[in-house]
Amino acid sequence: MTSNTDATELVIGLVSISDRASGGVYQDQGLPALQAWLAGALTTPYRIETRLIADERPQIEATLTELADSVRCHLVLTTGGTGPSRRDVTPEATKAVGTKEMPGFGEQMRQISLHFVPTAILSRQTAVIRESADHAALILNLPGQPKAIAETLGGLKDADGKTLVGGIFAAVPYCIDLIGGPYMETDPAVCKAFRPKSAIRPAQG
Repeated sequence: MTSNTDATELVIGLVSISDRASGGVYQDQGLPALQAWLAGALTTPYRIETRLIADERPQIEATLTELADSVRCHLVLTTGGTGPSRRDVTPEATKAVGTKEMPGFGEQMRQISLHFVPTAILSRQTAVIRESADHAALILNLPGQPKAIAETLGGLKDADGKTLVGGIFAAVPYCIDLIGGPYMETDPAVCKAFRPKSAIRPAQG
């Protein structure tokens, strides 16, 4: 499936981690929420690979490894399994497959969520980079609720549209640059990507 992939094509993996959704007890909301947000935010063409799996650490590790190494995703977003309960093992699985931890993403997600609920400190979202000989992927753990997904990715704005707290996705395109992935561009109205001036490419006419 990946043999015909253009080397410059942006590939994004989306993983919803939930015992009940994967078991058909209720309809998954994580994947649709991620897809909808990316559709509004990204102006760069991209391809998505989705997975819906249970809260099982070996399965999470295998899925993240497959998406990074075999599917060759540049970015993998997970949703679910980041709380303190016994079944919440997404951060442990994520750290196990990473070669570099990127703690700033989790720190900022909790800062955003603390504007709404004091229990945001119970969230354990994290991020890693997984590197192989010729490829690297950024893996981000996101919250499980669609509203929280949008808030942490895009940040918080006031009634006039002014940014109150920056979302984590503003830093994602430059991170993908630094690990050798394709150049990502976003709709500034949804999330303005930040790069140093020296890293900004001229707009394509």
